Formats: sequence, C-alpha cells, structure tokens
Amino acid sequence: MKTARILKIKKTPDTPIVALDALMREFCASRRYAFNRLLEGFTPNELNKAIPAMFKLNKRYAEDATMLAKAIISSQKELLPYQLEGVQGKISKTEQKLSDYESGRKTPQKVDLETCLKGLGRRLEKLRAREAYLTDCMEKGTIPKVIFGGRKNFYARMNGKLNSSEWKDIRSNELYSRGDKSKSGNLNIRIFYEDGRFFLEIADTIGKDAKAKHSPRIREELVIPDKFFEEIVDFVVPDKGYDMKAKKHVDVYKPYTVQILRKNGEYFVTLIMDEDVPGSEMEYGAQITSDLVAGIDVNIDRIAVSILSKNGNFRKSKVFYCHEMEYVSSNRRDNVAGETAKAVIDYLLSENVGAVVLEDIKIKQDHDTDNKFNRLTHSFAKTKIQNCLIRRALRNGFRVKKVNPAYTSVIGRFKYSKLYGLSVHEAASFAIGRRGLGFAEKVPRELIFALKGGVKKHLLKLIRSKEETKLSKERVRYIRKLIKTIDAFKEQHSWSVWNVVHKTLRYMDYEYTINF
Repeated sequence: MKTARILKIKKTPDTPIVALDALMREFCASRRYAFNRLLEGFTPNELNKAIPAMFKLNKRYAEDATMLAKAIISSQKELLPYQLEGVQGKISKTEQKLSDYESGRKTPQKVDLETCLKGLGRRLEKLRAREAYLTDCMEKGTIPKVIFGGRKNFYARMNGKLNSSEWKDIRSNELYSRGDKSKSGNLNIRIFYEDGRFFLEIADTIGKDAKAKHSPRIREELVIPDKFFEEIVDFVVPDKGYDMKAKKHVDVYKPYTVQILRKNGEYFVTLIMDEDVPGSEMEYGAQITSDLVAGIDVNIDRIAVSILSKNGNFRKSKVFYCHEMEYVSSNRRDNVAGETAKAVIDYLLSENVGAVVLEDIKIKQDHDTDNKFNRLTHSFAKTKIQNCLIRRALRNGFRVKKVNPAYTSVIGRFKYSKLYGLSVHEAASFAIGRRGLGFAEKVPRELIFALKGGVKKHLLKLIRSKEETKLSKERVRYIRKLIKTIDAFKEQHSWSVWNVVHKTLRYMDYEYTINF
C-alpha cells in the first residue's frame, strides 16, 4: 500500500532556493515537451534519449518526466467516459429545470422568469457544445486539451489578473523523482537523518560541471510533523544486511518517491512510501470467511455501520456523525475524515469484526446549478472518507471488499428498516454487508402486492388520461416499461424490480405510498 507524508523544507517564503527553482523550471519544461511529443506519436524510449540532450537533466529525471506525461495522457483517456457521463447528467438536470420553469411547475426565487430562462438556455448551449467536443474526442481516440498550470490560472492570465512572471512560476513549480532500492532509496532526491534532524539532498544537474562525474547536491533541512517522525526515521534509515557475493555487511535501503511542490513561496515535499499492511483488499467474486462482517454506508455527514454474521443475520449497528464535512475547508475535511475513520475502525476492532464491505464509489461530475446542493451531493468528500476507512482497515488487518452500490439504500429502506427498526442509512449498511457476503435481495411479497395492486393501477390510469395529464410520448413509453416489469417480475432481474420500487413508491413511517 502506498503511503504519502507531507513534509516541508525549512525555508521562509521570502528566501527562495534559486538552484532548486531553476531545476524545477527545467523539469516542468521537459514534462510539457514529453507530453506534446507523446501526442505526436513519439515513443517513451525516444523521449528518454532526446530529453537529456535538450534539457539539463540526467537520464533518471528524463524518465520521470516522460512517465508523468504518459500518466497524464492515460488518466485523461480513462476519465473521458466519466466526463461525458457527467456532462450528459448536467444536460438532463438543466433540461428538467428549464421544463419546470417554462411550464410553471416551479418559480425562480432570486431573479425574474425571463432572466432565469435565458441563463438556463445559455448553460444548456455550453453543455451541449462540451458534450459534442467530448464525444468527438472519444470517437477520434484523442484527449481533451490539457493546460499545465491550471485552467483557472490560464483564464486569470488572459484577463490580466496574473502577469507573465507569475504564470511561468505556476507552470514551473514541481520536481519529481522515483524511488530505487539499488540507489540508496532514490537516485536524484534523497532524505538523510543526521543528529536528530532530516535533510533533503537534490541532484542539481543544471549546476553540474561538464568534467565532473556526479552532479552537485542542493542540501536543505526538512521539517517533519511530530506524529510522522518515528515512522519516517524507520523508513529512511537503512537496515543492515549481508551481501553473499561480496561477503560483507551492507546497508539495505527502502525505495521511496519524492515530489517537491512550490506553493506561495514555500516548498512542500511529498514522501511516497511502500507500506506493508496485514490487511488485504478482496476481489469482487471473493468469498468472505470471517465470522463477523461489517457493512459500511458512507455519507457526507455520517457513517452507518452494521455488523452481521457470515450467514447474513443482523447483529448490531451504530452511526458515526461527521457533520463538519458539509461545510469545512479541504484541509479540515482531511482531519475530520481521518478522525471519523479511526473511531469506526476502533469500534470494529472492539467487536472482533474480521472483514468490512463498502460501496465501490465512482466520482460523478453531473453537478446541478445549485452550489450548496453540489457540495452536499458530490461524491468527492464521500470518497475521501472511504479512502481513510480502507487505509486504516488494511493497517489493522481487516479484509476489505467493495461491492456495487446499486439500490442498496432502496433495499435497506423497504426491506430491513421496519424489520430491525433501523434508520435508512443503517439499513443500507446492512444491505451492503449482505451483498458483500453474496446474498441476492429478492423483493418481499408485500412489495410485490403493492406494485401489482396500487402502483400498476395508478400507472394504467395515467396512460388512459394522458391527454389530461399532458404526458409526453417518452413518458408514456417509460410508464409502459414499468408496467411490463411489474407484470413479468419473476423473469426480471431483481434490480429491475427494485428500480420500479425506487421510482414509484415512497416509504414514510413504515407505510408505502405511491410517489409517481
């Protein structure tokens, strides 16, 4: 498991490290060069030879720059379908809002109707143009435009809010070096521990003399947070080993990767280490063998945990609240997520749980036009909490399994909430745990009766009176599809039936009401 620790070079903002700044400029320029050449069809091997000849960098720096450029391209290709899905989601929400305001079902609160409709119309035009652009990228096998330095800063530069020097500074603020076990942990950037202090030594290839065999070193002291001090000492200080061929004792280093980032005149060092953990992540089809299993439902303001036996029977549940995640800054969110994850894992350890099951969360970008709503519903904060849970679970020896989150909340609400007297989130965590154990959730008989009785009659009535209700053809087709699923529920996948339940029924005070 990869573990990152954020350190800092002991320097004041008004005293820049000139040699390091020059090296960062050279490295970032080589990365941009590698990125553009890869798009033109150059191979990584060709770039690894060309970059040292064009830039004042050694082969290792060149390989790192090429690797980062290649990673940007591959990540953009991987994210492209999600970006397109997100834009299509935004289009759907904007069209629905536009329809609601035009028909009079909703009334704008902050502006007049004409202004609201114009704004939504302009948003829709931009979204459709973005959709066409992303679709074209997918069809041609290309990637969207990448702006080194950030799109927000690029527009700030265009509008004159950033001068040329500031823009260049933003685009040239990073240095990266991969770890290597055979090169004292890292060839170009090394961390030393001497007399109770940490020092960073960086290979300065720009200041290298043509006749010298090795590059001079930029040496700076590091500031280490107290809570990471012993951990980093254990990792950086070499172990003692024995070389059988040379027949002598040698130092054995652990490989670590270092990224240096300059921000507001300060230099932040990210140390990336390989951490051995007793726990493990399970594959989708793997069978959980632990006697006690925990299903965990992660939300932005709370984490619901249900403990169940390996037979799928409910034991107990608990909710851990983290309401601060809704409104605090990003840095504070990291702390809240970590503290809440610690409380959850400590609770599971006290209950002798052996495995945990979580939802496989995908980050979505289908934002609405309401900023507050976007903040509460966006899955980035949920992903942050879940990652903290997974890392702490692995460190404490748990087996971790991710499952498809489809309809877990619906199943929990309609099937287990009343049965065990659970809240919606606790019931969802129980459904997640059962899915991790491999149980299929059939729709209860009373729900089938509700669908075949009240819901089906209501849907048929809507179709018969479509002229009065002004239903569109698409809406009528959708209703007929729901009726077909209800009629042939035995032949349908259970998720299809749960979808009908989700779309047509509402569960309040343990009572079913039609919500369509």
